[in-house]
Amino acid sequence: MLRALVGPTASGKTDAGIALATRSGVEIASVDSMLVYRGMDVGTAKPTADQQRALPHHLMDLAEPSERFTVARYQQAAHDLLDRVPDPLLVGGSGLYFRAVVDRLRFPPEDPAVRASLEAEADVLGADELYERLSAADPVAAARIDPANVRRTIRALEVSTITGAPFSDFADAWEVYDPALVRVAGIRLASATLDARVRARVARMLETGWIDEVRDLMERGFGAWLTASQAIGYAELAAHLDGRLALDEAMERTVKRTKELARRQMAWFRRDPRVRWFDAGEDGAVAVVDEVAAYLGAV
Repeated sequence: MLRALVGPTASGKTDAGIALATRSGVEIASVDSMLVYRGMDVGTAKPTADQQRALPHHLMDLAEPSERFTVARYQQAAHDLLDRVPDPLLVGGSGLYFRAVVDRLRFPPEDPAVRASLEAEADVLGADELYERLSAADPVAAARIDPANVRRTIRALEVSTITGAPFSDFADAWEVYDPALVRVAGIRLASATLDARVRARVARMLETGWIDEVRDLMERGFGAWLTASQAIGYAELAAHLDGRLALDEAMERTVKRTKELARRQMAWFRRDPRVRWFDAGEDGAVAVVDEVAAYLGAV
């Protein structure tokens, strides 16, 4: 059985995870969708070089920032790791990556040509026509999709076209949470406490070289990707360095987006009945390490 420490951004999972793994003599596997990118260290709160030297961390620095990186690719890297390191402590806040590792869900393939063809059909025939086609071919999937959501309708038809199997065949597994696969501790903070920690962390990142990190990425040719990406804070700081956004406004937008991310992360993990929640205060997850350790047992 795997062990995991999850929760929202800025809840203190990194330090708590290191404390837990050190006690048990195990290594850490990151379940974070942003730590996979090389050169994005400060703004993602990646474990420091000293922390990584003291304790092996895995599933980080797997791709260049502008490189297309899918959850399926992450899943394969995670499976390869588990063949070598069968009992790491999973630590992170990306619910999709967490389930990709723990539940080994299947991720349907993609085909840009098929998708482009369906998008063209949607433009000509309209969303209703495509939705009716999906309803006839896969009524289970159609029942779960808003008829107005053309993107999801196209994705469902794309998968069935490529694989020959209904899209719902892939989706059904998402409703299964096998308690035999993982023991999960979740960190929970009051909204006001989490908001304060988010603001403090953004300020700390700014003080410890975040602007220089973004400038370096831009000089390496990643500027266009940064300004178009969803990487919280990086897009805002890139816009600031381009002279399009004042620094204080860039930071306020970063704080706002980070709070929104934390809420989405909590909504994701609340759906998983396997998570046992531990309430932390202003000091974050490190304050409940003893209780979490007792619950997780031998990691």
